[in-house]
Amino acid sequence: MTEMDFKVSKRNSTLRGQVEDKIRAAIREGHFVPGQRLVERELCELLDVSRTSIREALRHLEAEGLINVIPHKGPTVAVMDKQEAQQLYELRALLEGYAGEQFALTGSVELKAKLGSALSDFERIAESGTSGELLSAKAGFYNLLLKGCGNVFVGQTLESLYNRIALLRMTSMSQPGRLVHSLTELRAIVAAIQAGDGVAAGNACRLHIRNAAKAALSGMQSKAG
Repeated sequence: MTEMDFKVSKRNSTLRGQVEDKIRAAIREGHFVPGQRLVERELCELLDVSRTSIREALRHLEAEGLINVIPHKGPTVAVMDKQEAQQLYELRALLEGYAGEQFALTGSVELKAKLGSALSDFERIAESGTSGELLSAKAGFYNLLLKGCGNVFVGQTLESLYNRIALLRMTSMSQPGRLVHSLTELRAIVAAIQAGDGVAAGNACRLHIRNAAKAALSGMQSKAG
């Protein structure tokens, strides 16, 4: 696991937002694992911020579903079971299929070009980047997909789902051969969107999510076994 800089700048944007981003990234990259207790005092030391800032951030992350507050134990990284994961991916497939379709039909030429560039970045990082860089590049790709679909509410809903899927994404991508297949699937999505083929883009997005779900659920089964 790569080293992570937990220190928070006290100058730019809101302090709570920065604290949230740091903790969210730590969960996404596996520095904090599902079921792990998050001790406020330790977080204060890691991020060099007050306990008030930590508590505010944890409340927001609890609302996102990344943190559970357990009586007599305190905040812990959320644990997702297979049924919840399956339901999450099913909803994601519906929404992301629609997003890909709308991006293909109504997205601007500029955004379609940026999506291609985001894929190129992901391909480059896939060759030699760290797991954190890989996840960040994948997040950048999806952010453009949400922006390009042109539907604010679909984008907001998917963004919320992505926060929960962060708990599973590393499990999915670490499965043997998954990264290679994921790249092939993303290329198909980009090609369909840039060609303006809404049906193909929607189908490519849904296929990508179905395969990601299979990999994530398989990984969860292996850990359980």
